[in-house]
Amino acid sequence: MDILKIKAVVFDCDGVMFDTALANRKYYDEVLAAFNKPALNEEQFINVHMMTVKEAIEYLFPEINDLSQVYERLSHIGYHKFIDYMVMEAGLKELLTGLKNNGYIRGIATNRTNTMEKVLEDFHLKNDFEIVVTAATVKHPKPDPEQLFLIMDKCGLAAREILFIGDSEYDRQAAVAARVWFAGFKNPELKADVNVRSMDEIAGILQIN
Repeated sequence: MDILKIKAVVFDCDGVMFDTALANRKYYDEVLAAFNKPALNEEQFINVHMMTVKEAIEYLFPEINDLSQVYERLSHIGYHKFIDYMVMEAGLKELLTGLKNNGYIRGIATNRTNTMEKVLEDFHLKNDFEIVVTAATVKHPKPDPEQLFLIMDKCGLAAREILFIGDSEYDRQAAVAARVWFAGFKNPELKADVNVRSMDEIAGILQIN
């Protein structure tokens, strides 16, 4: 990985910027309970962690042809009350400040849809990113590379000028397809250009003080 060419650092949200395991589990468990279905098992949890809400609902309710009733229930449940269960990754704010001070573009590429703005607002991060791309911004969310291509286009960047930090197979596939550098976060089994365990490690790799 040629760190001297990197001009932008792009973060996935769930599992990178935030530990959202408890929030997402509580959210989907409440949805499932509303239809008398059991709570998420571990395989389901791993899969919905990577998916958009639409993909997750289709995956969790394969027996229902018309999902309108499920989406209606979702609208009543909402996600905002679960944001309190999200935990910001240690060192994120400091890394974002260091990136800004060293001239890097800071971005987000996430399969969240309509909750990202509220998350950034609640955690006082709205001014810490130059570009935020969600599943609602593009036609094809991750693992498709469209989010990363959009960031390249909007910011005038070449693929090898971007470091994308993700924790899932969807993130890896998007990075490979877009030909950007990829850092696997807290997932040592994920094939990546570099694997890291903390925000401090990312700062060290980029030589940010």
